[in-house]
Amino acid sequence: MTVHVPILTAAEIEKMRIAGKLAADVLDMIGPHVVPGVTTLELDNIMHDYIVNTQEAIPACLNYQGYPKNTCISVNEEVCHGIPGAKHLHKGDIVNIDVTVIKDDFYGDTSRMYIVGGETSPRNRRLCEVTQECLYEAIKAIKPGVDLTVVGDIIQPIAEKNSFSVVRDYCGHGVGREFHQEPEVLHFRNRNHFILEAGMTFTIEPMINAGTWKCRVNKHNGWTVTTQDGQPSAQYEHTLLVTEDGVEILTYRSEEEGHIDRIIHHA
Repeated sequence: MTVHVPILTAAEIEKMRIAGKLAADVLDMIGPHVVPGVTTLELDNIMHDYIVNTQEAIPACLNYQGYPKNTCISVNEEVCHGIPGAKHLHKGDIVNIDVTVIKDDFYGDTSRMYIVGGETSPRNRRLCEVTQECLYEAIKAIKPGVDLTVVGDIIQPIAEKNSFSVVRDYCGHGVGREFHQEPEVLHFRNRNHFILEAGMTFTIEPMINAGTWKCRVNKHNGWTVTTQDGQPSAQYEHTLLVTEDGVEILTYRSEEEGHIDRIIHHA
């Protein structure tokens, strides 16, 4: 089967940069609000107001295939697609907030972890740190001519070295004028070969579990994914551009300076 992945023009890439920056700004903005006692719905409402009224953009998740809210907020054992609601956050919770913004028909997609109250168990903190390391090390390998299987080849050993596991059921994806498009980006070792070219845009978004990699979908809402064993999960996500000699992180946040470069060049 032939996989069609768009090669973006310079003008399209600039629009992707704008959408990516807006998505990153949402995660920066919401951070001070992620505190004990707040509900996930209150956080979602704050982000909706910011995206629509301040950024004059569109929250991509709202009504996407029937999804009812603006963002995904996944707490502790929730792997992804946590629907904002009446759940109160507590000190020590680990929370993933996943935001996708549409601006001028282009999508910026990103997520990060927050530790509620700034303190959690050593294992939870290590889980978040390792998940971010998995993302960063995979990003550093991206450049034209590389097989996309490198993502799983890098991420799985890092997770397993720390006695964690990589979720198999959900993956990264191409993103641009569409929310989800080719290529499919697997985070575990695989044979899903695909050679990258400059101008392609996609996400890497590893979901790393403290226990088993196996997951289940909430039968009541049809969306929220939790770990099968009830152990915590963490995820970090960036939208990336393959450049002529490396990779650019389109959803880069200022607090990442010193941890990874926004633009990585390969000789």
